Amino acid sequence: GPRPGPGPRICEGDCAVLKRDDVFKAVPVLRRRKIIFEKQWFYLDNAIGHIYGTTFEVTSGGNLQPKQEVEETTTETKEAGTDNRNIVDDGKSQKLTHDDIKALKDKGIKGQEIVQQLIENSTTFRDKTEFAQDKYIKKKKKKYEAVITIVKPSTRILSTMYYAREPGKINHLRYDTLAQMLTLGNIRAGNKMIVMETCAGLVLGAVMERMGGYGSIIQMYPGGGPVRAATSCFGFPKLFFNNLHEFPLSKVDSLLSGTFSTETLPSEPEDNALVEEESNGSVDEKQTSMQETEEESTTATTMEINQTDEQETMDINAEDVEFKENKEKENKENVREKQRKQWERRKKLIEAAALLREKNADGLIVASKFHPTPLLLSLLEFVAPSRPFVVYCQYKEPLLECYTKLRERGGVINLKLSETWLRNYQVLPDRSHPKLTMSGGGGYLLSGITVVLDKGKSDSSNLEALKMEEPSSKRCKVQDLHC
Repeated sequence: GPRPGPGPRICEGDCAVLKRDDVFKAVPVLRRRKIIFEKQWFYLDNAIGHIYGTTFEVTSGGNLQPKQEVEETTTETKEAGTDNRNIVDDGKSQKLTHDDIKALKDKGIKGQEIVQQLIENSTTFRDKTEFAQDKYIKKKKKKYEAVITIVKPSTRILSTMYYAREPGKINHLRYDTLAQMLTLGNIRAGNKMIVMETCAGLVLGAVMERMGGYGSIIQMYPGGGPVRAATSCFGFPKLFFNNLHEFPLSKVDSLLSGTFSTETLPSEPEDNALVEEESNGSVDEKQTSMQETEEESTTATTMEINQTDEQETMDINAEDVEFKENKEKENKENVREKQRKQWERRKKLIEAAALLREKNADGLIVASKFHPTPLLLSLLEFVAPSRPFVVYCQYKEPLLECYTKLRERGGVINLKLSETWLRNYQVLPDRSHPKLTMSGGGGYLLSGITVVLDKGKSDSSNLEALKMEEPSSKRCKVQDLHC
């Protein structure tokens, strides 16, 4: 068949992720915009049009140039010591001074050559063991070779980035735990999912990516409006948002009791919260457009100066009247715009309420800073029987309580409380071992499957049933042991 073409290209206005070693940073791709990453500053202008995954070198003036793949020159039988016992770190082994290196940099000499010079001017390099030499080269390369890879955002990359950069924002949800959630929750195209999260929109984005734009999602949110800072980093196409609905947690009880109405919407100021969240990339665009209009107006005024003074005074008076009229027009438009927005929000809220009322969601995902028990007990009402649910919590105690409450209530089976364990390994010839630093905890998951809740039975009979679950043969054996 035909060979697959190159991957997607970096376009202006995209959200891209910069990568250097194991460090990631999400940035909007805009022209003439200085970016600082890992103590390097540069512009992304030259990256536009290249394929995602390209590695660039930062050249003078902060320009990015695609890095030419250089074959690693392996010197035959490198001269190396047997051990490092005679090497003393007295800071005198490097003959090049700080100023020498700066001079090399100013000349525009490439990082690779600087590293080569450092090796040649190191008095102890030859005595180091091979491993130590490799380590030295790697360390110096990191310092002097400014290399940046631009990758396309994905759940894996963004969750790794958030976990490393600002874990507090995502309730310390580790990427492997998130992967478990997507699997246990059976997230797939065509589902109708309920998502309740306070992880900056990362969990929501992960669910949206899995569903690929097919199916529907109702995001339950606390407070004024849903937070989707991380969701916007994924760079989903517009169509993905068509079937994304939101519903305030404060309205869940009224929806369940049948007293729900859209009249008592959460108070107005929440619009600002929404705007602040969503504009994380667009503020700068506004500023640039402002600057452009200012420049245009200055050129316009210089042309007008040549006209006579009388003409100008007339213009100013006319402008004054016009200005007043415009202001009034603007105010009217603002009021109308506000009403339109409110009407639209009401419409969206009614749609979301209708979707929830059907009580046939295909799954429920909860990952929030709130106590899971009350959330789960009310949200499970909207889930169809025989569907999975997953709850994440940073600590296990709330989930233990949640577990017991659900057992008492019934209506769920296959309840599991789990914690995944993650360990990184260094895999290199002759020296593969677990990495020295290990993540302390990625949080806990409570998962289960809904079943039709038999309202007839009381709690006591439920407990009886639980006791009965244990096969009699087991009980005998335990007694035998005591004899």
